Amino acid sequence: MKGSILNDAFFSRLETLSLELRANLGGFFGGKHLVRTYGQTVEFADYREYQLGDDIRRIDWNLYSRFEKFFLKLFTDERQMHTQIFLDCSASMGKDMPEKANYAIGVAAALGYLSVHNMDKVSFKLIKSEKTEDNFGTIVGKRAFFDAISTLETLEFDGETDIYKAVTSCPNMGSNDGLTVIISDFFTDSDWKKAVDYLVYKKKQVLLVRIMTPEELDPSYDGRVNLIDCEANGMEDPRNMRIRITRANQLAYEQALKEVKEDMQSFCASREADFVTVSTAEPLERMLFKELLKVGIMA
Repeated sequence: MKGSILNDAFFSRLETLSLELRANLGGFFGGKHLVRTYGQTVEFADYREYQLGDDIRRIDWNLYSRFEKFFLKLFTDERQMHTQIFLDCSASMGKDMPEKANYAIGVAAALGYLSVHNMDKVSFKLIKSEKTEDNFGTIVGKRAFFDAISTLETLEFDGETDIYKAVTSCPNMGSNDGLTVIISDFFTDSDWKKAVDYLVYKKKQVLLVRIMTPEELDPSYDGRVNLIDCEANGMEDPRNMRIRITRANQLAYEQALKEVKEDMQSFCASREADFVTVSTAEPLERMLFKELLKVGIMA
């Protein structure tokens, strides 16, 4: 990846942040995420009266000597989160736009690093066609993470993808164990909303990151142009067209883009999922420290 910002300086600046979960976590022990249940850490949380069947080794005998009642010591519980990152590898995400591919990989790498730095697990799911490729397995620790990133930087983007089928057919999805991120431009005919519903059913916290180029956000075409769909099946594909672009076309595009964004925001809000749209013109670090902090994913 030419001009990569994925270097030691970039990752060291991320170490001041951490991923945050709104919901209670049912993941594995050994992480840094406090949950509302009580566990076996050394940090005291509360007392409660002894009940038949409780472990008598947890009785506080000092309190018994004062109140002549049995009380148990309760301690905080910390869990390990699993961050699953689905990366759309379709042609529109980078075949002819390396800056878009670089940006998408950068977002995936940043979120993955925040996970392993905070003792969590991460997995990168590459969406290709109707399936996901899990070339790296579940990553724990920075050494395995950097090995995976070096491979991601050589990733090729091509063809079409079906986000719904890829996500719902992904094996070992798990449940109530952390954050699931989908990174895409969402230029797709697949029903991505059903994918979000599936993840919500699995009790995942969901984040959608929509990546677009400045040209996609504010196209400057004028006059007669040939519009070629990078995911089309040859030049005869009906998605390719030659049209004359007028000011009315540009206004219609702006309105359609606005309506799509509002629809995505409204749908995600109804599912308690987070959604951000970012431009590749915005520095990646600024996006991370601004947009993701704003929605509450990072702290």
